[in-house]
Amino acid sequence: MPGLFDVPSRPASSIDELRSQAAGCTACDLYRNATQVVFGEGPASARMLLVGEQPGDREDLIGRPFVGPAGRLLDEALEQAGIDRTTVYVTNAVKHFRFEPRGKRRIHQKPNTTQVVACRQWLAAELTLVEPGTVVCLGVTAATAVFGRAVTISRARGREHEIDGRRVIVTVHPSALLREQDERAKNEAMDAFVADLRLAVTASGA
Repeated sequence: MPGLFDVPSRPASSIDELRSQAAGCTACDLYRNATQVVFGEGPASARMLLVGEQPGDREDLIGRPFVGPAGRLLDEALEQAGIDRTTVYVTNAVKHFRFEPRGKRRIHQKPNTTQVVACRQWLAAELTLVEPGTVVCLGVTAATAVFGRAVTISRARGREHEIDGRRVIVTVHPSALLREQDERAKNEAMDAFVADLRLAVTASGA
């Protein structure tokens, strides 16, 4: 799997046009069960672009990225880091929700490599149109999509990377903090997450 920035983007003159193209994507099997494509959103000239894993249940129903519990935690962390969410572009490596039905609930399942690769055309095109100076990878799936290889969060975290002239920061996905049961550990994880976002601010020169 080549580095993301080497992947040819699908021709589009704007994010709106790209979003329309992606709405009919059938490149992998996830479109069959998901409600809709959940595309990225934010300024087309954003200096910072955040990449998550995939939409969750709430995002799948509403059609916007990071509007569920993980999104609320991300908003809180961004605020603590001094980042206005309206100034950054937020998207996911995979645009359809992958889940396993359990009664009336839909349980999140991690996208597989085939699904991540199939969706990289859209992420590459978003990066081409937005042209952010800094990309923040939220979690392993996002980092794998951007780097084009397996990435270990513990090894990649806490420092600035460069891929084809773009600065890349790797951190955890906010959902990881939601799964933390111990309050002290959760607070420490939040502090570390905010520190990663502040590193991204420094990298972007803001």
